Amino acid sequence: MQVLSAAQAVSPAIERTRRLLFQPFRWGTFLKLCAVAVFTEGFAGNFNFSQPRGSSSHPGTVSAPFTLSPFWIAIIASVVVLSLLIGFLVLYLITRLRFALFHCLVYQSKEIRPGWRLYREPANRFFLLNLAVGLIFLCCVVAAAAPFVVGIIRVVQASRAGAQLNLALLLSLALPLVAVALVVALAAVVIDIILRDLMLPHYALEDATAREAWVAVRAHVTAEKGSFVLYAVLRVLLPIVAMMGLVMLAAIPLLIVFGILALCFAGLHPVFADATAGMASLRLALEILLGAIAAVIGLLAAISFGGPLCLWVRNFALLFYGGRYPILGNVLVPPPPPPLFATDEPQNP
Repeated sequence: MQVLSAAQAVSPAIERTRRLLFQPFRWGTFLKLCAVAVFTEGFAGNFNFSQPRGSSSHPGTVSAPFTLSPFWIAIIASVVVLSLLIGFLVLYLITRLRFALFHCLVYQSKEIRPGWRLYREPANRFFLLNLAVGLIFLCCVVAAAAPFVVGIIRVVQASRAGAQLNLALLLSLALPLVAVALVVALAAVVIDIILRDLMLPHYALEDATAREAWVAVRAHVTAEKGSFVLYAVLRVLLPIVAMMGLVMLAAIPLLIVFGILALCFAGLHPVFADATAGMASLRLALEILLGAIAAVIGLLAAISFGGPLCLWVRNFALLFYGGRYPILGNVLVPPPPPPLFATDEPQNP
């Protein structure tokens, strides 16, 4: 396969995405592939837990310590464990589907099941690698951000206790925390590209170990640092620009559709203003129906517009790396058969 720069891989990635989705076009296949692409590309499998804010207190007063009974401690612990288990299950499902989608894109197949079965063992090991990398990354983030977060908490607590808020100290802690957040975001993008775009093909095609895949990827990146940096920049910026264009394209139709649904929903209140118990139940059923219709339309719009973009991102990654990874490149663009030369030996009659 020809070695393509990041800019040169843009157009062939669009063509491969078009062939997969629209030649021939079938709604069921289109929605299936786009849904898998959105699920694997749009979700990272991590869950954010927001902490409840404490109640405000007057200056000079200290709120009483909040204690939990053993029953509530057990409930909270159960919820945390269940959330972690669900998170691991979702991440595992995403990992398996990423390998299945890889199979579809590489071989231009429209079936998810063959890739799901074929790459079970590599996907399991890649899942464990992602867990290990994620845990190490989380520990590094906590270690980097903890001093600043603890300092900010102390400044805020001191101001609540009656002391004057030290804005200079607060800014001196907040600004480095912003810098840490930017570095963390950049590191997360780099790690994601290395794992998904570069190491995953080695797992799938060679059944490589983490060390073997990393050694191969590092050799390619070291040989073409500039090309990979440009690829990473385009890999981040182009989907953002394309998504902005898709949002602008879909804004007016979606506003019309959801505006009609909103008017229908609002019109139910005056119609059923003096409704009896039975009519009130009918209003509730109609409201639930309108909400379900809006949810289905929103989901279909997200899949229909976001799916092709997610598939393009994967094709873009495959075509860029395929020129530098011969095993992948020979699968994406099979080499022509060797020419047949006529022999000079006389043929027996």
